[in-house]
Amino acid sequence: MADKLAGVLASATRVLTRAVELDTAGRNADAVVCYQEGLQLLIDVLKGTPAEKKEGIRAKINEYMKRAEELKKKVEQEKEAGKYHEQIHIENNSTGHSFERLFGRFLDEDLTEVTVEDPYIRSTHQMYNFLRLCELLVKSKAKVNKIRLITGQDENADQRKHQQSKLSELATSLLSYQITLEIEYSQTLHDREIRLNNGWIIKIGRGLDIYRATQGKFDIGFCDFDLRRCYETTVDIFHSKHVSMKFSASGS
Repeated sequence: MADKLAGVLASATRVLTRAVELDTAGRNADAVVCYQEGLQLLIDVLKGTPAEKKEGIRAKINEYMKRAEELKKKVEQEKEAGKYHEQIHIENNSTGHSFERLFGRFLDEDLTEVTVEDPYIRSTHQMYNFLRLCELLVKSKAKVNKIRLITGQDENADQRKHQQSKLSELATSLLSYQITLEIEYSQTLHDREIRLNNGWIIKIGRGLDIYRATQGKFDIGFCDFDLRRCYETTVDIFHSKHVSMKFSASGS
């Protein structure tokens, strides 16, 4: 029992240390998530701690809870004012950057439509990345009923046929979840962004293609993308209100 408690405490310490790092870096929304995860672990530790040692843990819980609430309030205020802008720099070969961790918290119950603009949803691994995004949308609490993909096509006829076949297969699968996949091909597309109709916009420098290939199909990280190494890129997350405000300010 003591060993198990020590393990949970070690996990809580790691998560809360990460929360503080994110807090310091100004990644407030991510920090809130880590604080909440770490606090839940600390509460589990508190339950199994002898009475005479509980006070110190309670003090830590109160300290982290206070900071988490402050950050949560700040994030909500920024969202309401349309001033929220989060920038995440993904370092080369770093891990912990699944789509769910990057922007899963923005997939709320107001979300019904998603538009993905990415010129390179063509090769097999790129289409797998798009599939993983679709899976995230299916399992989220969002009530998505339409996904719109705007992408490019390869010059090779066989590659185009392969792309169309796999995306058609995905479209059929999504229909069983009452989600329509609309596909539009553009040869002039350069932008890479995900637009949510609840107002959030996610711009990823490399588009969805941020994950490095594993050496084999039985390597750690092949299935769990939080464990998959990434290419270096930058992710910007902001609300459409922010775009409107900047446009109005520049035009006034």
